Amino acid sequence: MDIEQKQAEHIDYFVKQASNLKGSALSNVVVEATSHPSLFAFSEILSVSNVLELEGTENSVFLDLLRMFAHGTWSEYKSKYAGHMEDVLEADLKLLKYFLVMEGIWEFTSTLYRKLGLRKWLCAFQGSHSDCVASRLPQLVPDQVLKLKQLTLLTLAEANKVLPYDTLMQELDVTNVRELEDFLINDCMYVGIVRGKLDQLRRCFEVQFAAGRDLRPGQLGSMIQTLANWLSTSESLLVSIQEKIKWADTMSEVDKKHRKELDERVEEVKKTLSLKLVLWPTFMCDFIAWNLLFSVTRTSIHIVGMLVDVSYVVAEVTNCKQADVEFRGHEDVFSEHGGVMDFEEDRSRRRGDDIP
Repeated sequence: MDIEQKQAEHIDYFVKQASNLKGSALSNVVVEATSHPSLFAFSEILSVSNVLELEGTENSVFLDLLRMFAHGTWSEYKSKYAGHMEDVLEADLKLLKYFLVMEGIWEFTSTLYRKLGLRKWLCAFQGSHSDCVASRLPQLVPDQVLKLKQLTLLTLAEANKVLPYDTLMQELDVTNVRELEDFLINDCMYVGIVRGKLDQLRRCFEVQFAAGRDLRPGQLGSMIQTLANWLSTSESLLVSIQEKIKWADTMSEVDKKHRKELDERVEEVKKTLSLKLVLWPTFMCDFIAWNLLFSVTRTSIHIVGMLVDVSYVVAEVTNCKQADVEFRGHEDVFSEHGGVMDFEEDRSRRRGDDIP
C-alpha cells in the first residue's frame, strides 16, 4: 500500500473523529493527528466545522497548532511562539515589577534581571523555565517534533532541489552532519516522503522527489497562476508539435513519392535487363550460325579449290598415261630387229612385204 492511500485512510479516520467531538475533546484528536507517523496532510481536518469553532476559545491554541502542522515549519514554530512568550513575559514583568516596588525589593531584583535576562528571571520567580513555557503552550511530544521537522524538509524541497547541509542543520535545529544524515535517511527517505542523494563531498542533499504539503493561505492564487503559465506553455508546445507533425507528414509524402519514382526506375532497369538477357542467346545463336556459315563457306571454297587441283592432277595423270601408252606403242614398232616372232604375227604379215 503506497503512502497516498495510507494518508487517505488516516485522513478519513481523523475527519470522522473531529466531526463527532467538540471543544476540549478535540485536543486529543489534534495531538494524535499531529503525532501520527504516516499523516502529512491536515487541511481536511482543518475544514471540519467543529475544529473551526475552536477559534477564539480557550482551546484555540490547538487550532493554531494544527495550522502550524498544516502550513508552518519548525523554525516558524520556534520564532512565533518565542515572540508570543516574550509578549506574555513582558506583561508578567509589569505585574511583578509592581509588586516588587510595593515590597521595596525592586533594586535587588532589577540587578538580577539584567544578569539573567527577562525569561530566565521571570521563570526564576514562577518555577523552572520549562514549566513556565509549558504553562502557555501545548507541549510538543517527540513524535510531534519529528513530524514538524519532516514537514519542514518538504517545504524546503518545494523551493530548491539542492539543499545545503548548513541550511538544513539551521532549519531543522540539528547540531552535526551525522545526526542530519540519519534524520534524512531513517526518518524521511525510508518513510517515503522524499527521495534523493546525499552528497557528502559537496555537503548537500539532492532532492529527486518530495511529497506535497497542504496549501498555505494565499498560495492557491500563485498555484493557479503557475498552472495557467504551464497551460499556456503547453498550448504553445502543442502548436509547435502539430507544426512539426505536419512538416513530418509532408516530408513523408515527398519521401514516398521519391521512393515510388525510384522503384519505377528500378523496375524499368530490370525490364531492360530482362529483355537483353532474353535477346542475348538469339544474338549469340545468330552470331555462331553466321560464324559456322562463314567457316563452312570458306571450307567449301577450299574444298572446291582442292577438287579443281585434284581434277587437274587427274587430267594430267590421264594425259601422262595416254602419252605413255602411245610411247610404248612406238617402242614396240621401233624395237630392235632379230627378235623372235610369234606364229600369228608371222602369218599376219603380208608376203609382198617380204624382202627378197
